[in-house]
Amino acid sequence: MIKTQKIKRFFPAINSGRTVSNNAASTQVPIQLLSLLKELVVQYDNVHRGQSVASLSTTEKFEAAYDTIAQFINAPSKRNIILYRNTTEAINSVMYSLMTEFKDGDNVVTTLMEHNSNYVPWYGLCKEILPKFDVNVEYRLARFDKETGELDLAHLKSLVDERTKLICCTGASNFLGTKNPIEKVREIAHSSGYTQPNGEKKSYLLIDGAQTVPNMFIDARKLDIDFLVWSFHKMLAPFGVGALSAREELLERMRPFLYGGDMIAEGKVTPEKVEYNTLPWKFTAGTPNILGTILSAQAIRLLIDFSLNPGQYKYFMTDKKLESSDVEKAMNNIEHHEKILIGEALKILGEIPTIKIYGPQNPENRTSLIAFTCKNKSPFKISEELSELGIESRAGCHCATLAHHYYELDPPASCRLSFYIYNDLKDVRKACLAVKKCV
Repeated sequence: MIKTQKIKRFFPAINSGRTVSNNAASTQVPIQLLSLLKELVVQYDNVHRGQSVASLSTTEKFEAAYDTIAQFINAPSKRNIILYRNTTEAINSVMYSLMTEFKDGDNVVTTLMEHNSNYVPWYGLCKEILPKFDVNVEYRLARFDKETGELDLAHLKSLVDERTKLICCTGASNFLGTKNPIEKVREIAHSSGYTQPNGEKKSYLLIDGAQTVPNMFIDARKLDIDFLVWSFHKMLAPFGVGALSAREELLERMRPFLYGGDMIAEGKVTPEKVEYNTLPWKFTAGTPNILGTILSAQAIRLLIDFSLNPGQYKYFMTDKKLESSDVEKAMNNIEHHEKILIGEALKILGEIPTIKIYGPQNPENRTSLIAFTCKNKSPFKISEELSELGIESRAGCHCATLAHHYYELDPPASCRLSFYIYNDLKDVRKACLAVKKCV
């Protein structure tokens, strides 16, 4: 397991005595990033807009952050990386950028286990936006097995045909914890026969990586998917930065999501014509979250250092290129660490007769979150009582509303615990035994 005792001391939230077990929503920020923020504001200025030393220095750090992010997921280059406020905005950007490509009779396939962020935009597109232009596009929802929590690939495949423009699927459910077989979903997308504008015969595939990129090794080139989205506030960084990784040829062809300053080519705005900037800046309208972007890239570097050798820095605050072997080893360490944690949680909570656990029972098949309901107590009451015992959980639908309705839960809610690299078995036992006491 990762040496959590060497990591915990870097987190003010944990040193304050909190048992942080709601990490699937957001992780905590380490002191290294807080200290870096203080250093950055001394020489901070806007990017791509000035000739001062501060502006040039900030621009260099800002653009280098894109290189780090690309290296982390083994994307070909920073031209493949677009940054937004969060995963939700990244998904919306794909929806709006592709909107004019949809043809009457097309369809979008997604699943019942999606976060609302990967369902509601497609609902809005099909039900509210495109009908205004007399374009009828259908959305279709693939089932999952209620007992195992596994995606029903046969049903998914049956929904995909030669009119399926796009398949949208979560890499891992934030309610069930299920890790989906992305390669198999990709095979279904590639065999649809849909004719894209560039002549490709396949459906595009968008993977919501909000619960996968922070928790396991992701190789964008090997995955060979069209769109991958995730957020940095689930991997030690502060709020405010989410990422879209996409194939360069798609980004070159797609319309911008936002229009305005900095996303246009220098001096190429006239009454007759506007030309767009090169990638990735074509999709970065207006002043971006500059400091958040720099901190997000350094969070990646710190996460790798924490996982490989806590307390020693190989990558944090350096300009070293991330070695793919180090990234893979670090993220595999995190995944292994979390398997042990969630295995213990499954064991303890599984011994409580009044509790129903959702999702796979094998820790190999799930991420480090566990959601449950109790026969005779509401999830909200459990979460409130856990808080009184010093345990941080989350009650509600976790924005996985479709899945909660699929189980016919009333209210559509569950209680969820989730763990990250600074949690250890002691934290898991404390949290789960507190649940036992509450129910």
